[in-house]
Amino acid sequence: MKVLLFNGSPRENGCTFTALSELAKTLNNENIETEILQIGNKPVQDCIGCGGCAGKGKCVFSSDPVNEWIEKAKIADGFIFGTPVYYAHPSGRILSAMDRLFYAAGKYFSQKPAAVVASARRGGTTASLDAISKHLTVMQMPVISSTYWNMVHGNSPEETVQDLEGMQTMRNLARNMAWILKCIEAGKKSGISAPQAERTARTNFIR
Repeated sequence: MKVLLFNGSPRENGCTFTALSELAKTLNNENIETEILQIGNKPVQDCIGCGGCAGKGKCVFSSDPVNEWIEKAKIADGFIFGTPVYYAHPSGRILSAMDRLFYAAGKYFSQKPAAVVASARRGGTTASLDAISKHLTVMQMPVISSTYWNMVHGNSPEETVQDLEGMQTMRNLARNMAWILKCIEAGKKSGISAPQAERTARTNFIR
């Protein structure tokens, strides 16, 4: 089993990476393979709603890591999306990437467990978690929680590791992710398959 961890910060080894690294280490201890994917500091294309991805399983734009991530998502079992906090909202980079990931390749994320994580110096974490959690719920993804909201605090990686409760929250989140993944695997072996969603009704509010 494998979990992909998306670092939505342009800082490769910053506070968000520190939180994701604690998650990855704990998942590895639970015999879950991990890979941290860096969004980097190069431009990330926003979704323009062109519909060009329909039926193709990839985005029409290929100048950033999104299509590479889609390929990795095909065989991944779980996902964790990490973001720093800017003006009480998530990184625009991770939002743009997630919009394109889920529009172009939602079928590779659907019904797989996922979690979101935010890092901040002080505030804005809950608003950021709320914003990127919505991608998960529309894809029927089991959302993994912890013993507190999935956040860490610090203005540097060194400060982040001093947030003892935050680091504890990351470890408990990772253990919960490992537990759900193992339960899903056991269910599959027992012949339990994912439910089939109804898709016939679609109500427009303006006619």
